[in-house]
Amino acid sequence: MSQPRELSLEQEFDVRSFETQVQRMSREQAQEFLVKLYEQMMLRENMYKEFIKHEWGLDKDPFSDS
Repeated sequence: MSQPRELSLEQEFDVRSFETQVQRMSREQAQEFLVKLYEQMMLRENMYKEFIKHEWGLDKDPFSDS
């Protein structure tokens, strides 16, 4: 699966804005934020996996009548 190679102009702006916010945080705040961000990324990944299972019909019991 290929990944996008470039960010849109809006995404680049968002990255710079995020960078500014992080630079204003204390080290402790940045570390807490990073852990929370990682947790959110894992939750999003789980959501995508469940969505794909549902779309591909992998979440259905193959032995059920429906």
